[in-house]
Amino acid sequence: MTKCIHYINQFFAGIGGEELADYEPEIREGVVGPGLALSKALDAEVTHTVICGDNFMATHEEEAIDRILKMLEDKDFDIFVAGPTFQAGRYGFAAGRICKAVKDKFKDVYVYSSMHEENPGVEMYKSEIIIFKGGRSAASMRKDIQAISKYANKVIKGEKLGPADEEGYYGRGIRHQYWPEGEVTAAKRGVQMLIKKLSGESYETELSVPKKDIVPIATPIKNLKNAKIALMTTGGIVPVDNPDRIQSASATRWGKYDISKMDRLISGEFKTIHAGFDPAAANADPNVVIPVDVMKEMLNEGIYGDLHSYFYSTVGTGTTQAEAERMAREILECIQADGVDGVIMTST
Repeated sequence: MTKCIHYINQFFAGIGGEELADYEPEIREGVVGPGLALSKALDAEVTHTVICGDNFMATHEEEAIDRILKMLEDKDFDIFVAGPTFQAGRYGFAAGRICKAVKDKFKDVYVYSSMHEENPGVEMYKSEIIIFKGGRSAASMRKDIQAISKYANKVIKGEKLGPADEEGYYGRGIRHQYWPEGEVTAAKRGVQMLIKKLSGESYETELSVPKKDIVPIATPIKNLKNAKIALMTTGGIVPVDNPDRIQSASATRWGKYDISKMDRLISGEFKTIHAGFDPAAANADPNVVIPVDVMKEMLNEGIYGDLHSYFYSTVGTGTTQAEAERMAREILECIQADGVDGVIMTST
């Protein structure tokens, strides 16, 4: 019988939430959590479940991958499923990363995952593995598992597979030449599309070109000595009590903090809540991420005109493009109201 191994994070394993996101990799026999629904929908036996905390995968990536692959070496399996991961950025990254590693090591194993379109894991791994178009939250768990299982069952049975859009996963940029039954030649199909376009009728192209969101290069500041500059970061620097409750990953919140009477950020008063890097250096000296000290020195030297009274902070890891754009628009209102001419954005 076909065998499957399922990968989930600490939350869906019922171990805990954010406080246990550093949970180290383990493997258990049988199904755990959403694996029950997977085992019912899939024409295969889910023999084992791999569990790993999202933070552990993000901060100890190589170790986590190595440990999980060693756990799988003596296992007999044909399919590896990770998730579904919904819109959870760290979970999507972890699922994509482990699926790619399994695919590279176990050449004959089919690997699948499911993610919401705004999950950063989609752009990172859709060209490497089959990722199904999933829902935003766990409310779509059953539907997302059904989509994975329906496709996997066709593979198990050796049935004919359709293109990505038809099967419900993100296109991987792989094109095949084939002669569809009953179809006219490409030349005639092209003319038919052109006629529809000229007539204002709807049509579907056979060669879609993905749209890229290209941000134009900013106009240079003409006179830096008279310019007001603001500081912004996706490095998660906040007051130690994190008053705005900014998430350590997949952020939907941002903070605005007064630095008008400070020459530098003080360790113990500010820290980073970012989950995607070792916080030791940033906590010891927050200025390495948000350089208030250097900016104040340059201001005193007359290199630029004025420093905006606040700095703005959020977390970049796992944050979706839609959330990032929304937060940027909200922050933009603040800096425009204060006549800011330029922004220095620091990351990690």
